[in-house]
Amino acid sequence: MDMKGTLAFKEIAMNIGMLWFDDDSRRTLEEKVQRAAEHYSDKYGHQATLCFVNPQTLNGGPQRIAGIHIRNSRTVMPNHFWIGFEDRETSNVKRKT
Repeated sequence: MDMKGTLAFKEIAMNIGMLWFDDDSRRTLEEKVQRAAEHYSDKYGHQATLCFVNPQTLNGGPQRIAGIHIRNSRTVMPNHFWIGFEDRETSNVKRKT
């Protein structure tokens, strides 16, 4: 499932990504992100650099897995991974508060 819209965490943003679901309790966060990244790479032909996960899913886990920045966002449902690449143009734009 492809999703469009901007999800931002501080100065990092992603406009287009792939939503991946994995609720297998036997897999670690690292395994889940790596599986999502492999599927993303196979499907789109380039490597993911950014993955947003629910804070409950991250649960104090690593901030980087296999070269992918991991960020938490309450807008991502538990056990879902919004994976893609950082939109550098959007990330560099200062947002009004």
